[in-house]
Amino acid sequence: MAPDTVEKTPVTLLGLGAMGAALARAWLAAGHPLTVWNRTPARAAAISAEGATVANSAAEAVAANTLVVVCLLDDASVEEVLAGADLAGRDLVNLTTGTPAQARARADWARERGARYLDGGIMAVPPMIGVPDAGGYVFYSGSRELFERHRETLAVPAGTTYVGRDAGFAALHDVALLSAMYGMFAGAAHAFALIRREDIDPASLAPLLADWLVAMAPTVHQTADQLRSGDYTKGVVSNLAMQVAGTPTFLRTAAEQGVSPELLSPYFELMRRRLAEGSGEEDLTGVIDLLAH
Repeated sequence: MAPDTVEKTPVTLLGLGAMGAALARAWLAAGHPLTVWNRTPARAAAISAEGATVANSAAEAVAANTLVVVCLLDDASVEEVLAGADLAGRDLVNLTTGTPAQARARADWARERGARYLDGGIMAVPPMIGVPDAGGYVFYSGSRELFERHRETLAVPAGTTYVGRDAGFAALHDVALLSAMYGMFAGAAHAFALIRREDIDPASLAPLLADWLVAMAPTVHQTADQLRSGDYTKGVVSNLAMQVAGTPTFLRTAAEQGVSPELLSPYFELMRRRLAEGSGEEDLTGVIDLLAH
């Protein structure tokens, strides 16, 4: 059979917000028969004009296809929307943002209703969906067999990364990466605040800042290696004692520039606490143990 005549897996999609609409358009563009439902009919009508079949209810949409993808506001919305649907025999892929505990509970909830379950964490914004070179991807966790069965279809909107049979792992990876992102944003915000009242063009600082962050990013591999080995002194370049000794300069500079230190102070306090335990020759990795306990 010629490649362009291969039958594509039909998909049911519940939820047509910005992300859901992007997913819908990606599947339609790839030739997948698509049934959609959305609480706000106007959004479904727009996707209908592009070739999707609009169901009158979530239950009707679920009944239309084996593969059911959910992309709603939150975990409570998933339960509410699917309450009246017959999930028996369905392959339920939940791309709704939630916590690891919610994902595990939702997996049990789905199994009790006769469905197979995959949880997903989307590492992309809507404009990246359906654009192969954009770099977006989705973490998946839960049934490995289910993931393999639908891998090709799930890879249409964005890349796929399977992270384990524990249904909570996709959400955990998602939040871990986003947490690091917000930490980076916090540091960048502090950097821009320091120059805010000076005759320094933020546009001139931006490339320097971006290049510096890129140069520092590979240190995560050393941190992972130290956590795995338990030796926090392995490969240390700037030890904890030296870095703690330098923190007053950062705080004094912030004071001189009229900038609040509230984005830096909590981390510096953790560094001082770790040093107080007598771990001056370590890297900064020991701070992780303070957080985890």
